[in-house]
Amino acid sequence: MGVTLSIIIGLAIIAVGAFCQSSSYVPINRIKSWSWESYWLVQGVFAWLLFPLLGALLAVPQGESLFAMYAAYPKESLLSILFGVLWGVGGLTFGLSMRYLGVALGQSIALGLCSGLGAILGPVFTGKTGDLTTAIWVGVVVTLIGIAIIGIAGGMKAAALPEEEKKKAVKDFNFGKGLAVAVLSGVMSACFSIGLSFGADLQWPETKPIFASLPATLLVTFGGFLTNAVYCLLQNRKNKTFGDYRQGALWGNNLIFCALAGLLWYSQFFGLSLGKGFLEGKSAVLLTFSWCILMALNVTFSNVWGIVLKEWKGVSKKTIIVLLAGLAVLIFSTFLPQLI
Repeated sequence: MGVTLSIIIGLAIIAVGAFCQSSSYVPINRIKSWSWESYWLVQGVFAWLLFPLLGALLAVPQGESLFAMYAAYPKESLLSILFGVLWGVGGLTFGLSMRYLGVALGQSIALGLCSGLGAILGPVFTGKTGDLTTAIWVGVVVTLIGIAIIGIAGGMKAAALPEEEKKKAVKDFNFGKGLAVAVLSGVMSACFSIGLSFGADLQWPETKPIFASLPATLLVTFGGFLTNAVYCLLQNRKNKTFGDYRQGALWGNNLIFCALAGLLWYSQFFGLSLGKGFLEGKSAVLLTFSWCILMALNVTFSNVWGIVLKEWKGVSKKTIIVLLAGLAVLIFSTFLPQLI
């Protein structure tokens, strides 16, 4: 397979994963009568435990043991889990940013910060700063510029629309609170990339490159599950919503849509692993920049969904032009490092 074709296939797979992740909040709208903390916990079982475990098992050669490998690398495994716990704070507040800002604006701000910081901090924490070439730095800067432009469009939307119109698109819309939560989410979410960097050695020589990062992904998502599970159970107790789990008539519907949301969410990291497998040995720059590419595409597709869900309905033509300009910059940033 030629170098160019491998790169195209790798980027296409990452793009498919990004589209799936950006679509993962759509099934949640079909969940009935459960509080936020209840459905967030249940979808998390699928997104952060079940599907990552199934993915990690694909990387295990015959006759080997996934958990024996973790035991053989205790430091790397514990660090991956630790940064997963920190990422869990980002994942938790990520859901809240959707609640206060909507799918488009919430994901744009949170994932934008996650994108830039994740691409840089992974090599920094693991001492591989040599991977941060000029092309990577330029790509990160351009990505953040695209995010900033989208953020400006969001600010224009918040300033122009009357309160009742904001509430129609996003029920709990609160720009100030949502902005603070989204910034915290973006910073903490970058810990996922750091966790993956520490878990880079958690693989076997026989493992296919397309599955190589999946064992580390499981540890990071497990750490994130711990954070989210503790918070959601505390919220269940505080809000007296443990009764949600006893509504037997709702379990069939809600379990299906929680599982679908979890599958779509996990697809981004499954796609990232597969895509990096095609980039391995073909483009060192894109391989290092792959995290930033995933997050930039997540933002792009989330704003497409925001338009579909009419979160930008009623805004001025000027605001839409600013939004589209930001999306164009993000798409350009995906390919920019390869052009330098």
